[in-house]
Amino acid sequence: MIRIDTNYIIRYLVNDNIEMANKAEEVLLTKDVFIANEILAEVIYVLEGVYKVTREESSLLLEELLEFENILVEDKEKIKEALKLYRAKRLDFVDCLLCIYSQEDEIITFDKKLNKCIQELSKPK
Repeated sequence: MIRIDTNYIIRYLVNDNIEMANKAEEVLLTKDVFIANEILAEVIYVLEGVYKVTREESSLLLEELLEFENILVEDKEKIKEALKLYRAKRLDFVDCLLCIYSQEDEIITFDKKLNKCIQELSKPK
C-alpha cells in the first residue's frame, strides 16, 4: 500500500508539470493507494485557493478519483456524501465530513453553520 500526499494528487488533477503528472498518473492507475481524509481536505483547499477551481469542480474531481478501484480512503461512502454536501452548502469540506459523521456519532461544536447542518441532517425526511 502506498500513501500519497496532496502534491501527487494535484499534479495528476491539474497536469501542470507533465513529468510529475505522468508519474502521479502511473501510481494512481496501477498501485494500491491510500489517501487520508486530511489529504483530501488539503487537495480541495489547494485546488480552490491556488488554482481557482470551483467548489463544484473540485468536489467532482475528487469523486471521480475515488471511483478508482485501487484508491482507498477511510469511509469512502461518507467521503462521497461529504463531497455532495460540500457542493450544496457553504461549509468547508471538513465541516461537511463532520456533518455526515453526525448521522452516526455525536458531534459537538461551537460552529453555528456546522450545528445548523447537523440539525438539518437529523430531521426526519
